[in-house]
Amino acid sequence: MKKLPVFALLIMLAGNVALAERTPTRAMPLADDGNARVIVTFKPGASLLRAHALGATSSRSAAASALDGRATVLGARLGLRLRAGPALTDRVQVVQADGVDARTLAARLARDADVEYAEVDRRARRLLVPNDPRFASVATGVGRGGPAVGQWYLRAPAGEVASSIDAVSAWDTTSGSASVVVAVLDTGVRFDHPDLAGKLLAGYDMVSDAAISNDGDGRDGDPSDPGDWVTAADITTPTFAGCDVSSSSWHGTQVSGIIGAATDNGVGMAGAGWNVRVLPVRVLGKCFGYTSDIVTAIRWAAGIAVPGLPANPNPARVINLSLGSSGACSTEERNAIKEANDAGAVVVVAAGNTAGLAANSPANCPGAIGVAALRHVGTKVGFSDVGPELSIAAPGGNCINIGLGEPCLYPILTTVDSGTTGPVSSTYTDSFDASVGTSFSSPLVAATAALMLSAQPALTAAGVRAALQGTARPFPSSGLPDDPTTGPIVSCHAPNGSEQLQCYCTATTCGAGMLDAGAAVRAATGFHIVIGVNPAAPIAGQAIALSGSGSTVAPGRSIAAWQWSLVDAGTTGSTLTGATTTPNATLQAPTAGTVVARLVITDDLGVAVAAQQSVTVTAAPVTPSTATDGGGGGAVSLGWLLALAMAAGVLAACKRQMA
Repeated sequence: MKKLPVFALLIMLAGNVALAERTPTRAMPLADDGNARVIVTFKPGASLLRAHALGATSSRSAAASALDGRATVLGARLGLRLRAGPALTDRVQVVQADGVDARTLAARLARDADVEYAEVDRRARRLLVPNDPRFASVATGVGRGGPAVGQWYLRAPAGEVASSIDAVSAWDTTSGSASVVVAVLDTGVRFDHPDLAGKLLAGYDMVSDAAISNDGDGRDGDPSDPGDWVTAADITTPTFAGCDVSSSSWHGTQVSGIIGAATDNGVGMAGAGWNVRVLPVRVLGKCFGYTSDIVTAIRWAAGIAVPGLPANPNPARVINLSLGSSGACSTEERNAIKEANDAGAVVVVAAGNTAGLAANSPANCPGAIGVAALRHVGTKVGFSDVGPELSIAAPGGNCINIGLGEPCLYPILTTVDSGTTGPVSSTYTDSFDASVGTSFSSPLVAATAALMLSAQPALTAAGVRAALQGTARPFPSSGLPDDPTTGPIVSCHAPNGSEQLQCYCTATTCGAGMLDAGAAVRAATGFHIVIGVNPAAPIAGQAIALSGSGSTVAPGRSIAAWQWSLVDAGTTGSTLTGATTTPNATLQAPTAGTVVARLVITDDLGVAVAAQQSVTVTAAPVTPSTATDGGGGGAVSLGWLLALAMAAGVLAACKRQMA
């Protein structure tokens, strides 16, 4: 049996000792390898930006030249030899140095007159009714197969299973749209898995450090997962100090299957997103990945231009990150998530697996939908982290009362490869090679968001969050049997540095409630924005009335808020006048051109949708001057004839004088 991956491994105790949970192994803290990596953000208008300009559309070679130039100058000022790392935006890049720790380097760079801020480039780790045969159940034998409950987490809650997401009900409303893309930022993917055939887009490999990439190079257009195994020899090197010896996890393939495995095809398992497509973006190599690569991938996946990278032809509406690092949300994570939200992308992140400690970054970032993990009965599973920043909770897999060699009863079944190092053959996780962890809660939420956007493409990122939270089912708060290890189940408490295993979730520890995919999708339907323009063919200088009064929301709900804004005034010099928080607004367009207005309506559940309206304004017609002598119909006026005769006389006189 192949070894299980970090954050998807199970602790196995010698002998047949009963346990309340089998939990992902706790990763050791990653040690500093002596290569300081720092993310530097230059001030707008900084002299280094002017001297070494970099645009979002710069070629790879031009970008490399500009980045090298900036690093060289910065290094000279500090008396260090700095190496240029990749660009994150036109004024944000990574720099590296030897012989100094990252925190010291960041502090010294932050004092430079051209630098707005500098922060350590932290390491992050990975945190898994259709006719698909594994949906209903999987036969269990000794050392193979299962779970007998199949894909329990997608069905409607029943019996002791309280946390299932009821994807079946969501599929009654929509089976997902192939035009909705979910980006999976992870270890890459195995394109050869038959249950992912036709569901994967080309994607990109963002791992910039060849030392951890395991594919022989840095960034390129191939996000295939070569394997991320770590050997005993690896962990004796500075790069992999603090890593665990492990087999390849195929983590990105597992996450991709939960979201996008081909559904109702009579093969394997069902993907929660049914027809939605998956964009694999590789950000994790052997053991870990860097924040700089992750935030670059967030921007690129959302369709935002990144210097030195080709444009993403398939921008994602949903971005899943089943990964994280300890600590508060960094500035660059915050910025990248906000930019992705502004571009219309929903960012979903796993909470982390450190047994009830504070939620990982970037799950704790503003704008991210952080996801906690639940046991089948609806309590917090022992490994899941908690925090007030989390938005919602979903099944994360749990095994209950098992000993060594016994099958896991409630794992999250998904796609995987059987290789312990490089790829060998496509298969599925099961009760003996089980997938558990918040890594597998997050993609269930991401898939639900994709179904919501399939049903209502106009949903905003904030609208998706509101619908998910507003329709979540309440957590159980009492009545469950005692935990055989820890005794009576108590309410989860705010993270305080001490572990907490199974506990009753609250709204301030695990989010708004348990994910209900069916209710969330139904909440997203029924929205229809109509923007009226009067006059229909406006001319410059006119007051143009915009009206959204014909818009509707889901049945049984009401519109709670309106918000008008100008997206693009073009050359018109347009402004919105009067109240912009009512169904009607007035547009003033002094000159001709095209102006784009945006209307966001929010219902009484907090669900928001947006629509834009282009208005073409033509120039005011020029009024011809009126002749004072009344000569109409093409007739020549008397005054004009007299002037012509006088001119002729003057010309004749001039000719006589010249003769």
